[in-house]
Amino acid sequence: MNVLQIRPSEHIIAIDNWREFRRDGEQFLHTAISAANNRNRRFTPDTLYNLVAMAIEKLIMAFLMRRGDLADNHTMLDLLRALERHIAIGPDLAGKFAYLDAFQEICAIDTYSCRTPSPADVERITAIGAEVLAILEPHLAEADN
Repeated sequence: MNVLQIRPSEHIIAIDNWREFRRDGEQFLHTAISAANNRNRRFTPDTLYNLVAMAIEKLIMAFLMRRGDLADNHTMLDLLRALERHIAIGPDLAGKFAYLDAFQEICAIDTYSCRTPSPADVERITAIGAEVLAILEPHLAEADN
């Protein structure tokens, strides 16, 4: 078994374009929340789910890249596991990530499935995206000082 050694924080080298990932994540999330709040019919529930999923992915990747780390894969649960290497995550958030992952199983052709979110799902999905931003924002903002 290979063990990944986590370097002390003074030796961590950030991956350069983490700020672009943060910006993209914030923009995706803002677009999804605005479209959902305004009930913009051009944004289907599938589109809103995907915007929030991309936002969460970008925000977590920005956080990880800032710390010189990357996720093993990009499912919601894989992103959460990568995040847990750096900050404490409660079981409540883990359950929310499992909920998000349940909408799409697209990694293997034999288990491929997609489920369209309901309007109630969209409200919950955007709230999860906002929660992820609130958790990560302090960690991402401190780098701008």
